[in-house]
Amino acid sequence: MGIRRFVRALPFVGRIAKRPATAKAAVFSTSGAYWEQRYRTGGHSGAGSYNRLGLFKADVLNGFVAANQIRSVIEFGSGDGAQLRLALYPSYTGVDVSHTVLERTRAAFAHDPSIRFLHASEVGPDTKADLALSLDVIYHLVEDDIYDAYMRQLFDAALRFVIVYASNEDKGWPVPHVRHRRFTDWVERHRPDFALVERLPNRYPYDPADARNTSFADFFVFRRA
Repeated sequence: MGIRRFVRALPFVGRIAKRPATAKAAVFSTSGAYWEQRYRTGGHSGAGSYNRLGLFKADVLNGFVAANQIRSVIEFGSGDGAQLRLALYPSYTGVDVSHTVLERTRAAFAHDPSIRFLHASEVGPDTKADLALSLDVIYHLVEDDIYDAYMRQLFDAALRFVIVYASNEDKGWPVPHVRHRRFTDWVERHRPDFALVERLPNRYPYDPADARNTSFADFFVFRRA
């Protein structure tokens, strides 16, 4: 059942979450080091996980999970757990590269046996789920080798579907931790066993005058052949 149908049917509801302020700007060296430093110094996962953008993503994903009888979800780049707090998933595995943020989310969700967290290095060939998620991650992978390894891990983990929420064009950006990529070309070349079955434009397309409440990311749904 299509993702577009649900984003039309589900209203924008819920209390707007307050987004914590970043304590100190992280200095960029590598993608992994940037996010470790950002979380260690009090930073969060970014504006896309909060407020109306976070609620938009939750509306779409919760509807998709229910409609397609998804029993398990794995997310690569689980971050600070803000998006997870809005999720309705039967079983969830969160994967991240930051040991700092994993310690926090493990503690925050320790009461829920349906949720677990892994460091990216702990993901093995048997780490699988019906649905694999990548939300606001791909354009933060600025190194080619890290990007390629991430994409392989993401698609290898999916039993049925992959959903990517990202931009999809090759272009630069004025901050060093962002690099936009046309990632669908990578999927066509390396994962012909997955087909792009739907693209859902963002409900709040990017507006440079309101960058915190808008996004250049759209939803892309891939199904295993």
